[in-house]
Amino acid sequence: MMIHPRRQLVPLLTLASLSTFACAQQASSDTQLEEMVITASRTAKPVSSIPNTITVIDKTELDQQLAVNYDLSTALGNLVPGFTPSRQKMTGSGETLRGRSPLYLIDGVPQSNPLRDGSRDGLTLDPAMIERIEVIHGANAVHGMGASGGVINLITKKPVESREQSLHVDVNAPTDYDSDALSSGVGYSFADAFGRWDLAFSASLRDTGIFTDADGEVIGVDTTQGDTMDSESRDFFLKTGYRGDGQSLHLMVNSFNIEGNGGWVTVPGDVANGIPTSSEPGTVPGKAATNDVTTVSLDYRKDELWGHSVHAQLFYQDFAATFGGGNFGTFQDPVYGDDIYDQSQNESEKLGFKLTMVREQLAGAPVNLVWGFDALQDETQQVLVQTGRAWVPPTSYDNIAPYAQLEFTGVENLVVTGGLRYESSKLNVDDFTTLYSYGSQFVEGGSPSFNETLYNIGATYDITDALRVFGNISEGSSMPDVGRVLRGINEPGQSVESFLNLVPIVTDNREIGIEYDAGGLNLELSYYQSDSDYGSRLAMNADGIFDVKREKTEIDGIEASATWFFTSDSSIGLAYSNPNGEYDSNEDGSVDTDLDASNISPERINLFWSQQWTSGFDTRVQASNMLDRDYQNSAGESYADFDGYTLIDATANWIIGNSQVQASVQNLTNEEYITYYSQGQTNDSRYFAGRGRTVSVGYTYRF
Repeated sequence: MMIHPRRQLVPLLTLASLSTFACAQQASSDTQLEEMVITASRTAKPVSSIPNTITVIDKTELDQQLAVNYDLSTALGNLVPGFTPSRQKMTGSGETLRGRSPLYLIDGVPQSNPLRDGSRDGLTLDPAMIERIEVIHGANAVHGMGASGGVINLITKKPVESREQSLHVDVNAPTDYDSDALSSGVGYSFADAFGRWDLAFSASLRDTGIFTDADGEVIGVDTTQGDTMDSESRDFFLKTGYRGDGQSLHLMVNSFNIEGNGGWVTVPGDVANGIPTSSEPGTVPGKAATNDVTTVSLDYRKDELWGHSVHAQLFYQDFAATFGGGNFGTFQDPVYGDDIYDQSQNESEKLGFKLTMVREQLAGAPVNLVWGFDALQDETQQVLVQTGRAWVPPTSYDNIAPYAQLEFTGVENLVVTGGLRYESSKLNVDDFTTLYSYGSQFVEGGSPSFNETLYNIGATYDITDALRVFGNISEGSSMPDVGRVLRGINEPGQSVESFLNLVPIVTDNREIGIEYDAGGLNLELSYYQSDSDYGSRLAMNADGIFDVKREKTEIDGIEASATWFFTSDSSIGLAYSNPNGEYDSNEDGSVDTDLDASNISPERINLFWSQQWTSGFDTRVQASNMLDRDYQNSAGESYADFDGYTLIDATANWIIGNSQVQASVQNLTNEEYITYYSQGQTNDSRYFAGRGRTVSVGYTYRF
């Protein structure tokens, strides 16, 4: 029987370093899903104790989405309507969760870069390496730095007790077939155990062709931010370790690279007349847009030490993101000649440590304690590749964050959680001079410190066995893209030590919800508010390069879902999200202007019908409907608008012995549309159409 993932709720206790979790699967004849247990590295709790909203995506559902479109952000948008529709590019800029940037993790290792957000943190591994995904909605005090919009934890494959191998191949192309538009991928995985030792290994290669729109025209290639079309990628993944005597030690290494081929150049569109950007064969100058990322994690667990269970994690990441270039005004400097072509590269190294100590029934009372600390050191710079100039100066960031979390279970049907996290951060920046286009401003370096105490409190109450309510209040903290702020200083006499725009973003998050789950019917409704007195908004300048605006922001929204298992083999579902956000455009202390498509997701309705026809054959049809929206300024006038669109996908899955075949169609009705993000800006070179009807076929052999 097909397993249908569903949205679940997770306590703040579980959200610190999400590494593994187990879920109970459908077993009863009435198709009601059993209670799911989330096993995060800080503790494991049943759904009945959970006051936060989370979406859990298992391997079956993820593979189903990847069969339609091999793009992680598209899969997230289809399953988490509060996540912004994918840009379908190498960059994830503007892809938010509940209107704010989420923190990406791989097995608890942060992928987001606190000093220079190049918006590539969702593209640091091949999705084939993912076993499941946990998406935590809203600001999170326990996770600390970077989780102002929520957490997206990508949990990788794990070793097994007996040998498993698989070989996978897939191809996809638009229905108006062109050989340049053919994409293909191949992957191999191996897992086995050798006594107390275990091993999991996977490798993948992918060659992605061009994308075409509903009219068969080649979609515009983003030669600046980077593009997944006309690219090649590879991933090598290893997880190995030792288990025994109530403890375990595991090493995870993932090496990922994606690189553009540079064989197509942009043909600007015409936003005013609704003509999308397209592409034509050509050679892109300079170095290809690339992501090159290595992530390493050493994970130790012990069942009992001084009355606690212990989890310690040491991690390292080497991250390099090369962007495409241009003859932008920002890059011009008479010292280097006229009409300079240049491009940038983000370089970041992170080293971190997480410690979790869990004590059940503290002093014999109905109170559980989780405590520990997280430490992170990040070194980042952004260089201009062709001329060797520093756009963002070398910057280091040191953070240590002790925390303590309590859970009280002394009242029947009621669980209360609460805790504190103390963030102590320090920046180190030497003296530097900005680019010529900013006035070659000398900026005095410094080592400013930032300290924040973040709190959270939440509760859940079971009214009946099927009906429960929950609520939580929490704070989240993140840095405001330090590199983008520093590189854009255009006034003399500034000092890093006192520059106000470097102050962290503290987000206050409030949420209430209700859930009904019985008789094969699951209904959920939640309302949230997310406010920041000194937030961070992206605003595009004349070059098409985004700058950071530090302003008061307020966001609220509704999320709802309904899933009905009307037979043992059939289910239908609906998910709805409607976020609204405003910012303070005139610095008078009151929000007055709508956040646009660069900063917040649209009102959205997702539908699906899933059917298990036989024991070896199932199908899914899904629709994602983005609704029209106007964005108004402080005068109540519309300054931008979004024309909504509806996309329908279908997939079928056959299992015959050790073989599995998946066939799917993306954009079944061949809807002609401009992507959500592209409608929110006026750049003729980035007015991108979405992909037209595309057919995919995949084959997996397990042995």
